Amino acid sequence: MTNSGADPAHALAAAGPPRGTRIFQLPTGTYETPAALAFQGGSFRDRRQFAATAVLVQHPAGDVLIDAGFGAQAEEHIRMLPAFRRAPHSLGPTVSEQLDAAGYDRARLIGVILTHSHWDHVSGLDSLDVPVLVTEEELRYADRQRGDRVFRRVAAGRHLRTYDLDGPAHLGFPASHDLHGDGSVVILPAPGHTTGSVVVVVTVRPDERYAFIGDLAWQLDGITRGVRRPLLMRLLADSDPAQIRRDLARVTALSRHMRIVPAHDARGYDGIPLLVPGHGTDLDTSGT
Repeated sequence: MTNSGADPAHALAAAGPPRGTRIFQLPTGTYETPAALAFQGGSFRDRRQFAATAVLVQHPAGDVLIDAGFGAQAEEHIRMLPAFRRAPHSLGPTVSEQLDAAGYDRARLIGVILTHSHWDHVSGLDSLDVPVLVTEEELRYADRQRGDRVFRRVAAGRHLRTYDLDGPAHLGFPASHDLHGDGSVVILPAPGHTTGSVVVVVTVRPDERYAFIGDLAWQLDGITRGVRRPLLMRLLADSDPAQIRRDLARVTALSRHMRIVPAHDARGYDGIPLLVPGHGTDLDTSGT
């Protein structure tokens, strides 16, 4: 991977994803949050349905999920949260159920990349018996949490595969980890929401690129309008609000080159195909 510094166009031109690289969205449900709690200037009358959606990245060298959405035991996971964090919600098919319904060959799945360890990103690990790709710093963060114990519950007995962000600067971020070595899936450090949060940049083709930014912003308004979370939510939810601001500026610059996808804004997933029943039986695994 090229050491691009702050030159996104140069780094993206160097990415060489093989034929057969594809992505699918796997929505697992939503929960309701007022826009006033999601970004500055939002209204309490504007009720946002926060998405809990995983993404499947198909690659000839092995497929990965980005986050895991709601799991089979999501109701129990919600009861584990402090009362103020529970919200009206709607549960859909889990990632595991969607993979099976599509006839997907789970032998192709080499792991789940977590953008971070909060419950609504990891709940679905309860029914996914694959390695969990996570930074050491995020494991330390999760171990310190007392109000969100879901990750410790679902990670028990799972293979936690840690990786280092010791690759070169990339797309304006100071370090990177190139999962396949071809620029198709590049993980970037974004330690503001949690201390081990990451952004995952996926290049499918030169004209199809995505930055899955986790909870760097909860809604696209954080990118399109340049608005931050309300002060109270920054204090409650973020480990380093100043770092969030720096990384938001970085991904906003990337929006000229790729689709930015906040984890909880369903609009960000528009155009990404669903893994519909029967689709998984004809996925291109040749790489040719």
